[in-house]
Amino acid sequence: MPSSHSPSRLSVMFDDDHAVADAGLALVAVLSEKLGLEELAQELVDIHPFPGRRVATLVHAMVAGANFIDDADVLRSGATAEVLGHRVMAPSTLGTFLRRFSFGHVRQLDRLAEVLLTRAWSAGAGPGTEAMTIDIDSTIAPVHGDQKQGAAFGYTKVLGYHPLLGTRADTGEVLHIRFRKGSAGSGRGAERFVRELVGRVRRAGSSGPLTLRADSGFYSRFVIKACREHKVAYSITAPQNSAVKRAIDAITEDAWTPIDYTDNGEAWVSETPYGDSHRLVVRRTKLADPQPALFPTFRYHAFITNREGDAVTLDADHRRHAVVELAIRDLKDGGLAHCPSGNFSANGAWAVLATIAHNLIRWVGALGLKITGPLVAKTIRRRFLALPGRITRSARRRQLHLPTKWPWAEQWTACFGRLCSLRI
Repeated sequence: MPSSHSPSRLSVMFDDDHAVADAGLALVAVLSEKLGLEELAQELVDIHPFPGRRVATLVHAMVAGANFIDDADVLRSGATAEVLGHRVMAPSTLGTFLRRFSFGHVRQLDRLAEVLLTRAWSAGAGPGTEAMTIDIDSTIAPVHGDQKQGAAFGYTKVLGYHPLLGTRADTGEVLHIRFRKGSAGSGRGAERFVRELVGRVRRAGSSGPLTLRADSGFYSRFVIKACREHKVAYSITAPQNSAVKRAIDAITEDAWTPIDYTDNGEAWVSETPYGDSHRLVVRRTKLADPQPALFPTFRYHAFITNREGDAVTLDADHRRHAVVELAIRDLKDGGLAHCPSGNFSANGAWAVLATIAHNLIRWVGALGLKITGPLVAKTIRRRFLALPGRITRSARRRQLHLPTKWPWAEQWTACFGRLCSLRI
């Protein structure tokens, strides 16, 4: 006979009007209020009525992990809306709202994202006068079905869109996004994107030296020209074309410097002048083979740069460009896991809103939790956002009750206090 404590003996009822799903959203709601998310959206997005509360609902739903428009309904359960500070809109209303977006309206969301970035950085999340490294990359946002406007098969043979992203290397913030058709090549629109990106971070308050890192998809004289004109140092992977191969072949054997690379292989770094005032830094690797060949076979990886410093240090820093994949992974774990509409501009708006939600989580970490460096969004969700709560009222004051013995209760309380005390 089952014990009275057996889960199967539970009596379950969905009848608590005071329960709060994802009560940790109170942290994000406080920060959103300090940054002026709803008010800014109301001012900048020219889609009536009430664009502010619609944008805020979509962003907060994505912070909670929404991948579909219908997922926003979780914010309407119990008393969840009471911790958000705005009216939560129904999924049907949100779908209609997104379908009204044009390209111009998406650019209005770009402006919203920039103003939020500026305010967050002015509150202490920004680089200030310190050097900042920007990584740019593209990614495939896969879709299902053939009714998605602008979706296509690209070089990966996956049906989807091909957005362009610029991220901050040390924190994983998304600094800029440009939504593109699935058939777009990696470097399509890259020059304009770089110019917009640099202008955005300068306006947001980054006054220190900037460095841009990119892979070979952005190897272009137009991208290099944009970097030079904006006084941005660059480090861009070079494709193995005939000119690069000739430059590598001209490097003498005594010019290679051994480096620590992998446990199972050997690697060396060297450099040579290339083109008009470029440095071509080359890394060659020889992976261990259980049956060594009579003549060793090397694999070469080269990038051009105008940065100062020795080749070994520059090569190590260029390899850290891989952190952009961590930011993309987090973005896809959140709102960009799915593009919910059949309308291209609606999906473009969804992508920009996903980056705002992505950055809000990082600003909670930087400004409230005092986390320095990259963080993993799903860890923040699990520890500080996805906890149950209950709203009560006493002496005309609302109280949010959270679980006793919550392992991260002390950090949560300290974070809430810091965010409430922000002056922006």
